[in-house]
Amino acid sequence: MKKLLFTLFVIASLISCSQEKKEAKQRNENATENKEVAVYETYEMEIEGMTCEIGCARIIESKLSKMEGVVYSKVDFESKKGVFTFNKNIINEKLITEKIAGIAGGDLYSVVKSKKIDEIVK
Repeated sequence: MKKLLFTLFVIASLISCSQEKKEAKQRNENATENKEVAVYETYEMEIEGMTCEIGCARIIESKLSKMEGVVYSKVDFESKKGVFTFNKNIINEKLITEKIAGIAGGDLYSVVKSKKIDEIVK
């Protein structure tokens, strides 16, 4: 009886593992088919509300650099501008503008001007 139960357990485990492998292979094939080529855009944005380099400019730069799809983030306090390069298949200019406006509770920063620049900065 123990041998029969053990044999059934082994067979069930093998079938289960085989099914999991098939499902994993299917997921990998689907992921490969759905991959899109990254298309990068760079925008220069004029940011109002910054009062200092370390506390404002660096916080904005840091928050944006952590967003999925953003590959370059640089904020210059002196010029009151930020330059951001991102994969437009993942994120867009509007979402970046909204993220900047939402930092520090949404009362401090705003993008007053934005323009696409031809040079892709990474």
